[in-house]
Amino acid sequence: MPFQIVLNIIIAIMWMFLSETYTFTAFVVGYILGIFLLFIMRRFINRPFYITKVWKVLLLLLLFIRELIVSSIDIIKFVYKKDLDNRPGIFALPLEVKSDWEITILANLISLTPGTLSLAVSDDHETLYIHAMDIPDIESSITDIKESFEKAIMEVTR
Repeated sequence: MPFQIVLNIIIAIMWMFLSETYTFTAFVVGYILGIFLLFIMRRFINRPFYITKVWKVLLLLLLFIRELIVSSIDIIKFVYKKDLDNRPGIFALPLEVKSDWEITILANLISLTPGTLSLAVSDDHETLYIHAMDIPDIESSITDIKESFEKAIMEVTR
């Protein structure tokens, strides 16, 4: 992937030199042209096309923003309720992500989402302990995290 990005930047700079226009617009046009050329020649490069990874990173970012907004609204509703009938607690999330990088991203995304906090990772890197302000059902909380954040992180990193 880094090779493709560097190659795309080189194509964009070459486009600027060939068109004799040294502006940001010419660079962007050259970059888009480079994306198109790399897409056509992707079978000669042994790696997957890098725009797919960029797209998956963008989708992960959008997923986080959506979860941030939804959980912020839930926390606001929770704070303004008259009767506090919450069920705070700590639950164990079995991890499918294996590398330290993936676990760190998952723990940070969980901690940055209001209402949840990553507490610890087990010594064998198989379990992440999470504190939540309200846990109506532990299994649904685990499923939500696995189907959203963990799945998106695995798509980006693998």
